[in-house]
Amino acid sequence: MTDIIPHIVLDRGQAPKHCIIWLHGLGADGEDFVGVAEQLHLPIAMRYIFPHAPKHPVTINGGFVMRSWYDIADIDIAAKQDAAGIYASQAEIEKFITQEKARGIPEENIFIAGFSQGGAIALHTGLRHPAKLGGILALSTYLPLADTLSQEVSLSAKKTPIFFAHGRHDPVVPYPLGKMSADKLQQHGYLIDWHEYPMPHAVVEQEIADIERWLSLQIV
Repeated sequence: MTDIIPHIVLDRGQAPKHCIIWLHGLGADGEDFVGVAEQLHLPIAMRYIFPHAPKHPVTINGGFVMRSWYDIADIDIAAKQDAAGIYASQAEIEKFITQEKARGIPEENIFIAGFSQGGAIALHTGLRHPAKLGGILALSTYLPLADTLSQEVSLSAKKTPIFFAHGRHDPVVPYPLGKMSADKLQQHGYLIDWHEYPMPHAVVEQEIADIERWLSLQIV
């Protein structure tokens, strides 16, 4: 697809039939989680795709232009949400799913992972995708546009398992917001596997080990 956004591809193993589309956080780029993927030792070949978010001015950062999946207007990240930006990023991630399907990877073998703002897009996209995916990894993040989910949700997506992880000392995406997001999804019948860690806005070794274990269970 010629209009797909710039990205990094890392194939671990020969002829992978599974794929993880991994979304970075605000101001980072696709390189951010390549090292984490390289630490994962899975029992099958896996293709990792790390998109670079487009560059946009970010209101909360004084309009400074940086890679972002959507604008953030307020320190309260769940307020004044940039719906247009969120839906635009959803459309970009759907292009990757379409691409991987065309390359022979079935939707049930495609995962969407994301950290912070990237995790919000992973949740938003995966829960609205019209078919069950392999899983969603929501790391140090929250559920965006929660009020629209019930009207836009795919019933098939309710079968998509979700690994939800958060730091108890997160100053960027507050722990209560992450936990409330996970609890809301669980109350509505989503398959949530919740993990919390004594960390700030970060990824720690125990979390990586838990991700590896969870992924291994999904792909057997």
